[in-house]
Amino acid sequence: MQIGIIGLGRMGANIGRRLMAAGHQVVGFDRSSAAVAALSGAAAASSLADMVGKLSPPRAVWVMLPAGPITEDTVAELGALLSPGDTVIDGGNTFYKDDIRRAKALKARNITYVDCGTSGGVWGLERGYCMMIGGDKSAVDRLDPIFSALAPGAGTIAKTPGRAARDPRVEKGYMHAGPAGAGHFVKMVHNGIEYGLMQAYAEGFDILRGKSGAGLAEEERFDIDLTDVAEVWRRGSVVSSWLLDLTAIALAKSPELGEFTGAVDDSGEGRWTVNAAVEEAVAAPVITAALFTRFRSRIAHSFGEKLLSAMRNEFGGHVEPGAGNGK
Repeated sequence: MQIGIIGLGRMGANIGRRLMAAGHQVVGFDRSSAAVAALSGAAAASSLADMVGKLSPPRAVWVMLPAGPITEDTVAELGALLSPGDTVIDGGNTFYKDDIRRAKALKARNITYVDCGTSGGVWGLERGYCMMIGGDKSAVDRLDPIFSALAPGAGTIAKTPGRAARDPRVEKGYMHAGPAGAGHFVKMVHNGIEYGLMQAYAEGFDILRGKSGAGLAEEERFDIDLTDVAEVWRRGSVVSSWLLDLTAIALAKSPELGEFTGAVDDSGEGRWTVNAAVEEAVAAPVITAALFTRFRSRIAHSFGEKLLSAMRNEFGGHVEPGAGNGK
């Protein structure tokens, strides 16, 4: 298939590369001409209008931009440029209520809107992307070759008993979650859970590290190798996970995490998940506490918060607030 990609940053460019490796044709656009030039093999577009002109109907355009005004403005401009039957895919971390509103606005012009919560970070080119998709079924089905190429595939993960009659796409790492907004809602909660998991690892390793503290009785002090703990827990432990894999990588690179201050940013989804819990009157104390800890981390920093920051850097290439931007 042919697809346009707007936003050729860490994830957008790798999405394009993975699609081209699977035989799809990509037309790329970014405000940075260097980013466009770096996407070898893609047709370069100089503007949104140029991109639309280089795509054959029915067009599909994947928007991979930060949530907020830049995505809002881009989708609005696409709505004026595209034709009936075309599809806009928002693969960023958009707030699901914005998806619902945009889908209605585009539907008035017979343009379909698909929201695609995309997990995989900077590792997605190699590992594939887990995707949670919202939107009209016919549009999602038409775009299945795109989603299938981006997904990790079934791999070596054992089949779950009792799933024989269910949607086989899920076992390949992507799902149609429901109408517009449903994909990003599922991804939002996914990221909220991620906050809690990361916080639990960070606190646990901070407790392990503190066991050598001078405030403890000498016979109760243990100088525990955190790098080895992370490695052994990866192998057969009930708390093993990809996040733990990334924790082990971060600690192997830098056991003391001296290059991290411990200031941990939040990208919105944790706040939205907590707000949804309030709207639904669902208790979410772990996710809420994890979010509040990120707020506090910008004032005082613990080793655990350095580890949180290191994990974010490993899976998404995220830098700490103020780092690398001249602040």
